[in-house]
Amino acid sequence: MKQFLLFICCVLLSSCAQEKQNLNFLEVALSSDDSRIKRVMDSIEDYQVQIRYTQIDRRNDSVIFTDYDFQVNDSMYFYPASTVKFPTAVLALEKLNQIDSLTINTKYYIEGDTIESTVANDISEIFAVSDNLANNRLVEFLGFEAINKSLNNKGITPVRLSHRLGYHSDDLRTKPLIIYLNDSTTGITKSILNKTPEKLELLDIEKGIGYYEDDELIEEPFDFSQKNYYPIQSQHNLLKRVVFPENFDASERFDINSEQRALLLKAMHTVPQKVGYDPTTYYDGYCKFFMYGDTKKDIPEHIEIYNKVGFAYGTLTDCAYIKDTEKNIDFLLTATILVNKDGIFNDDAYEYDEIGIPFLAQLGREIYQQEVNRKQH
Repeated sequence: MKQFLLFICCVLLSSCAQEKQNLNFLEVALSSDDSRIKRVMDSIEDYQVQIRYTQIDRRNDSVIFTDYDFQVNDSMYFYPASTVKFPTAVLALEKLNQIDSLTINTKYYIEGDTIESTVANDISEIFAVSDNLANNRLVEFLGFEAINKSLNNKGITPVRLSHRLGYHSDDLRTKPLIIYLNDSTTGITKSILNKTPEKLELLDIEKGIGYYEDDELIEEPFDFSQKNYYPIQSQHNLLKRVVFPENFDASERFDINSEQRALLLKAMHTVPQKVGYDPTTYYDGYCKFFMYGDTKKDIPEHIEIYNKVGFAYGTLTDCAYIKDTEKNIDFLLTATILVNKDGIFNDDAYEYDEIGIPFLAQLGREIYQQEVNRKQH
């Protein structure tokens, strides 16, 4: 009888431990009493939140992903803003491998421009401070149709990139690149003609009650149907392929070599001051919303955040792989939130600092703390 009772106790304890192990950390985080989480969750219909969190486990040589979602829906549109710079950076590296005469350090400039750059420099600026011009130079190198086709071929769908960032342009033709091949010769790339983007047919593709255009208020919803489209699932899947390429078939991986991947990963987690930017303006959390977006403090050396953020039209998005080298924990987290209380777009009246960034920062901290507790058990 004693042995039977002991057996039952062991089963129950094992079951409890298993239940604790499989606890949905995302649900726990979103039920937090912290005001930065609670005020969003109490009025969740106002914020168009979507979140995917991936728990990472390792068994022998295998990496095992367990995904947890909150309101993730590819058909529910949100404006991806600068998060689209991530695939552009990756695909620029891949294209370099198809041209024998070019490297990450080959100097070039866009025809009609005076800024000389390299792909290595562009990628650094894209991740450190989310530079629009650096992204647009790589877009001229790639062309939108090639970007979309390459992503689809890797199984990163749905996605549709269709416009440059930072300014409006109806020009469907890319500008040629003037490339310094050596001390005495230059090369010129051909212009690429992109197709006119078709209108997106998605839920919530028209948002708000009005928008400003040329300082005039237009009292009708803002139409995003010809904007970029890069939903949570696609962002998360790209990040997985870059950080854990060995988890995917060769056909789903990006054709980038070890030097290029090292450069990409370094750029993704390097904070602005480490590459020469003024830390007062470009503090560590400037492009790291999770955990540190709401503080001007430096990020500790043992916390590495490999990510790409986007913020525009009241929408904040972060797609991140977060790693603590001291506590030996890591996880993936992608989230978006819309903070536009008045429903007017292009009025620069968005609650980024009051609501959006504090929510994302605390969400990151809540998940991180649960991962720490999980590691200790």
